Amino acid sequence: MIAVHPVAWGFVFAGVAVIALAGVGLFKLKTPYARIHAAGKASPVAFLIAAVGATIELGWGAGARLVVASVALIITLPLAVHLLFRALHNTEAAEDPPVDELREGHGSRPV
Repeated sequence: MIAVHPVAWGFVFAGVAVIALAGVGLFKLKTPYARIHAAGKASPVAFLIAAVGATIELGWGAGARLVVASVALIITLPLAVHLLFRALHNTEAAEDPPVDELREGHGSRPV
């Protein structure tokens, strides 16, 4: 039988709760900027919290690999979120594709 450390699972469930809260924010927040911000800030925090729990449960060998993954996530995620913000900011509404190309008046947007 596998012994489960309750503190480790507490960290893992806390990470899951943070990412679930960010998912709710993706549906509730109105602007695309707020949605990207919610997802971009919550995902590394949730990963770090869950990684602490996984390190407690799995040991130092797995913890060392999780540190490498955490560093990679912390380095690359802000850049990726910044590029998403920039792409969103530089996109004009007229450049968006039509909602339904098969609708009457091909290429027009519904009213």
